[in-house]
Amino acid sequence: MITLNEVLETNEMISRMNLDVRTITMGISLLDCVGSDVAETCEKIYTKITTSAKDLVKTGKSITEMYGIPIVHKRISVTPIALVGGSVCKTPEDFVEIAKTLNRAGLDVGVNFLGGYSALVSKHMTTADELLIRSIPRALAETDVVCSSVNLGSTKTGINMDAVRLMGEIIKEAAEYTKAKDSIGCAKLVVFCNAPDDNPFMAGAFHGVTEGDCVINVGVSGPGVMRSVLSEIRGESFEVLCETIKKTAFKITRVGQLVAKEASRRLGVPFGIVDLSLAPTPAIGDSVADILQEIGVDMAGAPGTTAALALLNDQVKKGGIMASSYVGGLSGAFIPVSEDQGMIDAAKAGSLSIEKLEAMTCVCSVGLDMIAIPGDTKATTISGIIADEMAIGMINQKTTAVRVIPVVGKGVGDTVEFGGLLGSAPIMAVNPYGCDALISRTGRIPAPVHSFKN
Repeated sequence: MITLNEVLETNEMISRMNLDVRTITMGISLLDCVGSDVAETCEKIYTKITTSAKDLVKTGKSITEMYGIPIVHKRISVTPIALVGGSVCKTPEDFVEIAKTLNRAGLDVGVNFLGGYSALVSKHMTTADELLIRSIPRALAETDVVCSSVNLGSTKTGINMDAVRLMGEIIKEAAEYTKAKDSIGCAKLVVFCNAPDDNPFMAGAFHGVTEGDCVINVGVSGPGVMRSVLSEIRGESFEVLCETIKKTAFKITRVGQLVAKEASRRLGVPFGIVDLSLAPTPAIGDSVADILQEIGVDMAGAPGTTAALALLNDQVKKGGIMASSYVGGLSGAFIPVSEDQGMIDAAKAGSLSIEKLEAMTCVCSVGLDMIAIPGDTKATTISGIIADEMAIGMINQKTTAVRVIPVVGKGVGDTVEFGGLLGSAPIMAVNPYGCDALISRTGRIPAPVHSFKN
């Protein structure tokens, strides 16, 4: 039961504090779309997506008109394409044809992004997995809305270092293929450890094999709301601080629950989860970095930043989980550099380094996200950055991710403009020392001892 007071509070959060629902994401299983060849598979994929999601965008707009709640994006996630195309795709070019079909379907139904051009290779790679991975640079260069992700490790399996090495090369290729657009292809590519099956956020969304045929997942936002509320309790105790964050997270997540249930009812598709992550935007005041400043650090990256982020992440989860029957995805606080004006300012000021961001990923909801680095960064160095982040996820039994963008032709001191929610980013310095000998080893890093819980 939603009370009048909740309605009034929600209106204020929307009008003054940048509250929005970041995305309604429809997850669609494509396991029944495998045909006798690539052409038939593509035809089935197109038909399944355009039939299932034909009313998704219209429904999102209708809910916004009825409730006044901004819904920024409407998105689709699909079954990891390495699984769907595995029996019919014999070359990377075959997988690119599927990517183009996904793009055409996404554009025709009007969504902003379509995720699931993905492979799950935390232990080993099948031939299909490797073919898809090698097709990623072309696929992202030749499509508009398709996003790609690769899961490279997990707490149960360890880290597939062969895939880590390969992804360093693939990221460099993707940057080169889209160098005319400041290497934006890399902004649509993320690698994971412990990737969840029900994440509504891009670029990492895919429809997991544990999911049903079709589902609605919703991702909320709300950093501006949190910052505004915390500005009213400066100097109060940690108890007051934590209670305020929890109560605010509850209210934000209730909005997401309302939208998710309404979209589910109108579309006749089961409700999956609400991802209660605080997802920033480039808009002034809609920043996780600004929240950290309200908690008490001078600027993101200063001493105390990791502690403040840990507190924020934990209290957001504690408050949000009470507001929805089903919470999932990533859920916590995102720290993308290009999408958060406070993070951009901190990086430009020298307060925030990649090493400090890595420390912060130990306690946030994802990882090294939307970080622009010099275009001449070696592939092995990128693989080393990935390996470090995968290790954090594996050991700490949490989801971690890397989305770095080696911008061809640019170096430290330059800035790159991506536009929209992707924002802009200063090129951040990378440690000049390498890890070639480490990355050249073959095989995988074993799972940690605490993974054996059966």
